Amino acid sequence: MLDPTAALLAQGPNFAVVTTLMPDGTPQSLPTWVDTDGEHLLVNTEIHRQRYKNLQRDPRVTVLVVDKDDWYSWAEVRGHLVGEVRGPEAREHIDKLSQRYNGADYANPIRTERVILQIEQDHANSTA
Repeated sequence: MLDPTAALLAQGPNFAVVTTLMPDGTPQSLPTWVDTDGEHLLVNTEIHRQRYKNLQRDPRVTVLVVDKDDWYSWAEVRGHLVGEVRGPEAREHIDKLSQRYNGADYANPIRTERVILQIEQDHANSTA
């Protein structure tokens, strides 16, 4: 079950920091848009990106979602990759996220293929 604060924050235009592990074990952290299906955190990326490669090798991940209006309101989810969705659904999802965050469809060129990463919570911390 996803932490209620994490789920609430992931439904709004709040940025997340996703941390994965590089091949040598060092952490890699990047800001990103985030979403939820109610059970998982969802991160939409492309298959050529380092975070995707990292999660294919080591499924452990931490996602920190911060309220855009109050940085003291946050949720940290430590978990693991449990699935992915590709194809038209992933492409439509990035447009949905772009509408939420930018008010328009996703305008950046897609270099490879969009993929929705489904992250299951193992542990959570939040300010609620």
